[in-house]
Amino acid sequence: MKYDIKDTKLAKKGRLRIEWAAKDMPVLELIRKRFQKEKPLRNIRLGCCLHVTTETANLMIALKAGGAKVALCASNPLSTQDDVAASLVKDFGIPTFSIRGENNKTYYKHLNAVLDMAPNITMDDGADLVSVIHKKRRDLANEVLAGTEETTTGVIRLRALQNKGLLLFPVIAVNDAQTKHFFDNRYGTGQSTIDGILRATNKLLAGSTFVVCGYGWCGRGLAMRARGAGANVVVTEIDPLCALEAIMDGFRVMPIKQAARIGDLFVTLTGNKNVIAKDHFKLMKDGAIVANSGHFNVEIDIPGLTSISKAKRNTRDSVEEFTLKNGKKIYLLGEGRLINLASAEGHPASVMDMSFANQALSAEYVVKRHDSLKRKVYGVPKDIDERIALLKLKSMGVKIDKLTPEQKEYLTSWELGT
Repeated sequence: MKYDIKDTKLAKKGRLRIEWAAKDMPVLELIRKRFQKEKPLRNIRLGCCLHVTTETANLMIALKAGGAKVALCASNPLSTQDDVAASLVKDFGIPTFSIRGENNKTYYKHLNAVLDMAPNITMDDGADLVSVIHKKRRDLANEVLAGTEETTTGVIRLRALQNKGLLLFPVIAVNDAQTKHFFDNRYGTGQSTIDGILRATNKLLAGSTFVVCGYGWCGRGLAMRARGAGANVVVTEIDPLCALEAIMDGFRVMPIKQAARIGDLFVTLTGNKNVIAKDHFKLMKDGAIVANSGHFNVEIDIPGLTSISKAKRNTRDSVEEFTLKNGKKIYLLGEGRLINLASAEGHPASVMDMSFANQALSAEYVVKRHDSLKRKVYGVPKDIDERIALLKLKSMGVKIDKLTPEQKEYLTSWELGT
């Protein structure tokens, strides 16, 4: 078995952490048990580019239980948990190509190592596998039944391919499932981003001015959690509806140029590039802290920050101090990469339980229905979404009502009124 990880001796610690996460992933465990019996993914080659964490490990174990031949690489150079990678290789026999802190060359070598298996299904977090196939390895496209995509940024890239008529195979937008973006993006990102910032800085949030750039589901979650910690939250937006919602939710909304002058801490969560640009850094207070919780490190203009700086040094783990030419200092967290994974452990397992249940069931759906899928981006089927929600409620000991026959008739009729 081929693999490329930091050290197999880390496997014991990794396995214990994988087991700890599994305790909070009851929905995925139910799927794994069914997969073990039914083998719906038998002989399917499944190439995965995801954050190599304890939660992802449990997804890989479930997919392998379903009969799939699985290979995994990291979807971000700083998101790998080396002990988890070691356990996947040593304890579960899953080819893993991932080393925390790997450089760009190694990152793409690992992507290609997964693609060398000629996957029948791609499973992406950021669409890098799909992107490499479309740019450099188009010969593999004929082997792919479909792909699945975990995150907002990846869905944006895939829809761009679709809109230009260039998408070579169908993709299921797992990110758009309600049991994913309502919970993973909002509650997962909200908590884990705060966790990453606090581990990196040990700063008190109460009383600070906390600028959230983007009020999508991730931004909503972060703004909610920052306010809960006592911060004065400011939102920046380009979408009038999102901006209006932020106002109605009780936050101040203003352009980034205005927010740059008053913010103590800034976090980008947009999926776009240069959201905080060179000119914004010039307006910031001495000591301002900047972090990113979007998928790629392009949301913060790091080259622009470097160009107006006269010195740079690491002051703490995951903290770089940039001294501007005017003497002011700006602090960049986690190299501008996903701060919740660069300096913390990512989302809690209980929320990834739903996200990865969507991934597993979407892979099964692809195997069963790929002949009917066209070269476009699809949402997760509603029945899968609802099934996951019901399983999650059941695992929490929560029961809900069902429609009576009379109510069903009322909802499907037009004759009955006031």
